[in-house]
Amino acid sequence: MLISSDTYYCAAKNLKLSNMKVSGNLNLNLDNFYKKVDLPKIEVGDTVSVIAYLELPKEVAEGEKKEKERIQAYEGVVISKHLNQEQVDATITVRKMFQGGGIEKIFILNSPWIKEIKVLTRAKVRRAKLYYLRDRTGKSARLKRKF
Repeated sequence: MLISSDTYYCAAKNLKLSNMKVSGNLNLNLDNFYKKVDLPKIEVGDTVSVIAYLELPKEVAEGEKKEKERIQAYEGVVISKHLNQEQVDATITVRKMFQGGGIEKIFILNSPWIKEIKVLTRAKVRRAKLYYLRDRTGKSARLKRKF
């Protein structure tokens, strides 16, 4: 990114960077703006509660759209982790059982839509991915608890 003026704007967080004299290429590390520092250590097999912020479109008279806001808690078992938790685009896949069927949801850990992640329990697992839980129901889908 070649910058020649004295005032710059970071579009990601609408930050103003001023009084910088740059004569060449500038690598702004925008990863630091998105990283969360209060994330717990999440492992595969943990039962977590993810509190996410949702905006739902809502129709209003005269064709104007207003958004409806709500907070949703999603509780389930972490069956996979993608990338290191220190990276900005790290994700976890959380699976929960609902009305006899399983639901999986992928969460980006550093997303601004995620308000809080709580680790409720930890399980002793011997695999990196718990995809075999997709085929199991009932007692065979239980994990050993780690104390």
